[in-house]
Amino acid sequence: MASNKQVVLITGANAGLGYEVVKALYATSTPYELIVGSRTLSKGEDAIKSLKSEVPSSPSTLSVLQVDLSSDASLEAAVASISSTHGRLDVLINNAGAGFDGEIRDGAMSIREAFNASWDTNVTGTHVLTTLAVPLLLKSANPRLLFLTSGTSSITETDPAIWGAFPALARINASPAKGWPKPKEVNPLTSYRSTKVGLNMLMREWVRILKEDGVKVWAISPGFLATGLAGIGKETLLKMGARDPSVGGEFIRDVVEGKRDADVGKAIRSNMIQSW
Repeated sequence: MASNKQVVLITGANAGLGYEVVKALYATSTPYELIVGSRTLSKGEDAIKSLKSEVPSSPSTLSVLQVDLSSDASLEAAVASISSTHGRLDVLINNAGAGFDGEIRDGAMSIREAFNASWDTNVTGTHVLTTLAVPLLLKSANPRLLFLTSGTSSITETDPAIWGAFPALARINASPAKGWPKPKEVNPLTSYRSTKVGLNMLMREWVRILKEDGVKVWAISPGFLATGLAGIGKETLLKMGARDPSVGGEFIRDVVEGKRDADVGKAIRSNMIQSW
């Protein structure tokens, strides 16, 4: 049965940034139908239990939906479920992502395996889901489409003239010493940041495709957050300068609530536009 509440699907919502996005929306006075997308239903159900414990009172509704970006069948079933249950989708937050650079570093995956897995999840799967979901978004009175990019995807900021004055940028863009092989990095990013550059172009393509349909589209760059995405412990990430994931959740909530409508079609940070 259709609801007057805004229907919001967040992928990868059982942990990390996705969890914080759901929590930020669940804690507001605005009523939402919040769909917790998770590859594993039990993990999504556990996340909902935790959310209800952390936020005991909310006008919003929580439900879990299996969303596996590596499986077309899973994505087709997920969109069919939203269609039959809600009849529309007001907000799609493409948050789910993966990074496999650590597996390359540690010899657990080949370069080809890791790059293919990263692109399949971060770009291809996201594109498949978005394509399937667009008919439901077009049934919304105020459709919003968000793609979670990364601050590491800025090509402009790889220029030494730009990053030289900023320690945080130097950490990911400075060159290692001469010689081969290069030292192993604590947080390697080559395949991950490459996919996020691709995701930025995918976002721009959806801006072009949906320009006449009234869909507001962004790439969201939430900043360096201690989400554990690359298999690095939260405490280690915090020592490296990462912020708590709740900061990113609040930022994305603000986008959903219309506070960055002037910046549609761009890659946005919480306090600025991110350069390409």
